[in-house]
Amino acid sequence: MSRPIVAKESTTRRRGAARKAAAASAPAIYRTRITHLRRTPVHHYFEQGGYSWYVDLDELPTLPAWMRPFARFEASDHFAGPPADGREDTLRHRVDDFLAGHGIDMRGGSVTALLQARVLGYVFNPVSLYWCHDADGVLRHVIVELHNIHGERHAYLLPPTDHAPAAVKKTLPMSPFNDSDGYYLLQAPKPNGSVDVTISLHREHTPGFVATLRGNRRSASVGQVLALQFTAPMAPLMGALWMRIHDVTLWARRVPLVSRESWAPREPVGQS
Repeated sequence: MSRPIVAKESTTRRRGAARKAAAASAPAIYRTRITHLRRTPVHHYFEQGGYSWYVDLDELPTLPAWMRPFARFEASDHFAGPPADGREDTLRHRVDDFLAGHGIDMRGGSVTALLQARVLGYVFNPVSLYWCHDADGVLRHVIVELHNIHGERHAYLLPPTDHAPAAVKKTLPMSPFNDSDGYYLLQAPKPNGSVDVTISLHREHTPGFVATLRGNRRSASVGQVLALQFTAPMAPLMGALWMRIHDVTLWARRVPLVSRESWAPREPVGQS
C-alpha cells in the first residue's frame, strides 16, 4: 500500500480545531480536465487532461527526496514578488501580502490552494486558486490567479462563489486573440470529492469564451505521484504545449490577432 505524502510541520502554531478543519482535506491530488469553448468568430472547442495539487499553504507536502523533482512548490511561480520587509519568501507570505494590498488581514486563518507543482523544473499554471479562511475556519475570500503563456500573471480577488459566480473586470490578456476588454464571471467553490471551476468571458458586443476545470480527488501518495508520471507525464509542459497548439489552430482558421496595443494589460501584472 502506497504511503501518504506528509505535510511539512507548520512554521506557525495551529490556531484551533476550526482552522484545522478548514484545511483538513489537504494535501490531495485532483485528476483534472480543462475545457475551452469559443463561439466567435469561429466555433472552436478543445480540452486537455492533467492534474493539480490541493494543499494547505502552511503545510506544503513533502515527498521523499527521490520524488521531489516531480512536485516542487516555488513561491516565485505565483503573485507579484517576494515580501518587501525581509520575511521568508513563501507562497503563504505572498498570499498574505496580496490580501494586505486589498486591506485584508487573514494571517490568523488558513489558506488552501489548487495549483500545479513544478515537474522536472517546469511549471505552467493557467489558473491557480486560493481559498482564504479566517481563524474560525470560515471561508472569506477566493483568489483566482491566471497565467498566460508569455509568463505574465494576475490575481483576482473574489468573495466566496459556492452559490453564485462573481464578476471581475478582465485585466490580463490570456491569448493573442483576446484583448483586455470585457469581464469574467468566475465560480470556484471549494473542492471536496471533486473540483468544478467555471470561468467565462463576457463582452458588450461579442461573446467571449467559457472555460472549465473539473476533476476528481485522489489520495496524495507516493504511488499516486509516481503513477501520474506515466498517465500524465510532464503535465505542466504538455498543458503549455496544448495552449500553443490551440493558438496555432485559431490562427490557421483565420481568427484575427489583436494589436499589440490591445494586448497590453490595463494594470501592472506579475511576471514569471
